[in-house]
Amino acid sequence: MASPSLSILGFQQKVVVGIADMAVSNNPNSVLATYSLGSCVGIAIYDPVSRVGGLLHAMLPDSTIDLEKAGRKPAMFVDTGIPALFRAAYELRAEKHRVHIYVVGGAQIMDSSGFFNIGKRNYDAVQGIFSRHGLRAVAEEVGGMVNRTMFLNLSTGILSLKISGQTEEVVLCKS
Repeated sequence: MASPSLSILGFQQKVVVGIADMAVSNNPNSVLATYSLGSCVGIAIYDPVSRVGGLLHAMLPDSTIDLEKAGRKPAMFVDTGIPALFRAAYELRAEKHRVHIYVVGGAQIMDSSGFFNIGKRNYDAVQGIFSRHGLRAVAEEVGGMVNRTMFLNLSTGILSLKISGQTEEVVLCKS
């Protein structure tokens, strides 16, 4: 089975988004990727008209624990990362009413007792921001106890996942 990062026209550029980071692009030859989302949440957005896409890999729900760090690295936190992701996409001509949103991660990894519940807290923070801004995810793959890697193909809008323990990529959504 062909990887979504390959196209019939040749190899596409893979842009890797690290932990506490984000990327936005309007290059149709790019695939945005982030690896090993455990308790972190990955938010992908895609405007099918302008073909602008973005990907955020947020670690923690609330920036108030370290406002200085949030100022330097807004993608570290859900509450500062999501607005930064949308602002960057709007600069490339994405429009809020056209944007498809995908949420991945929020698992309970390395916390089997559920004491910290970082994954759940991250997901709850995402839902709170979406509710306040009239946003809704078109597809989600959250919770559980597995790591997930996500790929957003900017030429097609296809969001695919590699889920820990599974051999084949899963298409979460086709825009």
